[in-house]
Amino acid sequence: MEKKIVYSAVQPTGNLTIGNYVGAIRNWVTMQNEYDCFFAIADMHAITVRQEPAELRRRTLELAALYLACGIDPAACALYVQSHVSAHAELAWVLNTLTYVGEAARMTQFKDKSAKHADNINMGLMDYPVLMAADILLYQAEYVPVGADQKQHVELSRDLAIRFNHRYGETFKVPEPLIMKGGAKIASLQEPTKKMSKSDENPNASVYLSDDRDTVIRKFKRAVTDSDNCVRALPDKPGITNLLNIYCAFSGSSLEEAEKAFEGKGYGEFKLAVGEVVADKLAPVQAEQKRLLAEKQFLSETLSSGAERAFRAARKTLSKVYRKVGFYRGE
Repeated sequence: MEKKIVYSAVQPTGNLTIGNYVGAIRNWVTMQNEYDCFFAIADMHAITVRQEPAELRRRTLELAALYLACGIDPAACALYVQSHVSAHAELAWVLNTLTYVGEAARMTQFKDKSAKHADNINMGLMDYPVLMAADILLYQAEYVPVGADQKQHVELSRDLAIRFNHRYGETFKVPEPLIMKGGAKIASLQEPTKKMSKSDENPNASVYLSDDRDTVIRKFKRAVTDSDNCVRALPDKPGITNLLNIYCAFSGSSLEEAEKAFEGKGYGEFKLAVGEVVADKLAPVQAEQKRLLAEKQFLSETLSSGAERAFRAARKTLSKVYRKVGFYRGE
């Protein structure tokens, strides 16, 4: 039976958080044997905001090593760097001719990044969702694992696929957003009504996959809670509910088991326990990432192999698109 195709990508910018791990990377590890997966390091998306070139290259390798350290198997999926497959940019240009200015301008991410980077509102920033659509449609992806905040981009991809198919004939599969459950919404430790973000300005709000043990535990000790000292997941206790979700995600406990384990215990003891279980899980990942980063030749070969696999799949789609739109390809 032919496997369904999944596409997902993460930018090599900032430090990934435990939210990125629980909501995305860990799920990819589970999915890679069940689906035909294409996992990209989205460096083309990254330059819509100014980047230091040397740092971008370094972070690209670090992210590749992190994927592998978390359990991504390059034999089971295509792990590659987006810019290594030129078809992404080529298809994006064709899709630009089907995208209305209003569609691109109303994208939430464009509005947010324009506000944050008012001195650099470039066309790439507006075109980001079209490139994302190209990423997805290139591989005829049936599913795109995303958080709820990225669903809008998948909806544009669907619209463009349907519009192209209507105009030129059946070409693209229409992708479905795959909203990941179970820990996908890990919140900020300082503002538990907001999602944990790798770009949060408050250093105590996010726990990064690169944080050492002492830093992890310190951040959890400083996590916002409430005043009643009862470890229960309740709507009016967002801080404690968030910590319980994190504890369950890293310990494997159910919410009921976690609440029972900390019944009658104070917040100090609870927050320490959450910090320790997270630090225990991160330590072997960090050690393996460090080992892999010392093997740059292996990383380069792995990414090259993934790019070759991605290129073969992408080229099939792009050739069909070029033929459908009327580009002369020779006899």
